[in-house]
Amino acid sequence: MSCCPITVNSGPMRTLQSWLSIPGDTDFSLHNLPYGIFHTGDGRARAGIAIGDHILDLEAAAAAGLFGKRRFFKKVFAQTTLNDFIALGKPVTNRIRRKVQDWLCQPEAPENAENLLVNRLTAHLLMPVRVGNYTDFYSSIEHATNVGKMFRPDNPLLPNWRWLPVGYHGRASSIVVSGTPVRRPHGQVLPKGQETPVFSLSQQMDFELEMAFVIGKNSSIGETIPVEKADEYIFGLVLFNDWSARDIQRWEYVPLGPFLGKNFASSISPWIVPLEALRPFRVKGPRQNPAPLAYLQTRGAQNYDISLEVALSTGEKSPQTIVSRSNTKYLYWSMAQQLAHHTVNGCNCAWAI
Repeated sequence: MSCCPITVNSGPMRTLQSWLSIPGDTDFSLHNLPYGIFHTGDGRARAGIAIGDHILDLEAAAAAGLFGKRRFFKKVFAQTTLNDFIALGKPVTNRIRRKVQDWLCQPEAPENAENLLVNRLTAHLLMPVRVGNYTDFYSSIEHATNVGKMFRPDNPLLPNWRWLPVGYHGRASSIVVSGTPVRRPHGQVLPKGQETPVFSLSQQMDFELEMAFVIGKNSSIGETIPVEKADEYIFGLVLFNDWSARDIQRWEYVPLGPFLGKNFASSISPWIVPLEALRPFRVKGPRQNPAPLAYLQTRGAQNYDISLEVALSTGEKSPQTIVSRSNTKYLYWSMAQQLAHHTVNGCNCAWAI
């Protein structure tokens, strides 16, 4: 299974041009500039920004003086995750992004520019962040209904679903970067028509096309994050797939929910698209009925017009078959509502997805 890079639909984007050759159909345009961690075969991980078929080596750019404070930023960008960089806060991370965009949009190639760029197509992409916690929300009404039909054909959508963003605490330790092989899990399953479970390999492996948001600002125990301040805490978005063994899940999920059917692996994209890059694509979400309780009420555009798809193939050189298409604008519960509900009881957020 492969998930495509984030593709945003047309919006009010200003025209940008670069001295760097950038394919017209790339997902890594001058407007995107996502952050990631990579190495070039030497095993030395460092931070980079994807641009077309290249990666801007942020450690090398810092050493060249692109950001000022050479030693400080060189050290930050030499880390094996983006955590230290994101922790500097949005005033800093947004300034770095603007400097990179300005550098790329100069009339002519800057001196020694080729020394700061590496081939993205041959680079090794790594986990972009160190994940401390991971919560999986159930925020698409179509998905919640379809999965509910697997387990409760006569009652797929439970009464609480339209009142709150339903979620469960996932397994942070088994999140892996996209491209990492995932083994089919063993577990208990209850064969159809039988009353006694058996131990076997899962026969109902499933994928979930999801978008995850990275929390880059900590909150304290007892503190709540209101919907209108969610953007201060959300650094950016990544593609996500919590692999699901539905037969294991069906037997175990009552009464406490997913466990072994979900925690064996989840795949995360290597690139984090900063929230600021997606600002022009904010749209209103679906009408919510009944109206949410006061702490979940929002105003204006809270969703994002981002097209997503899933393709299946039997190997790297095999043709792909598109099996799923969707868009994050259809999410019933927005990211702001998810974060507000997550913290309404005083739960602190620190390096979560």
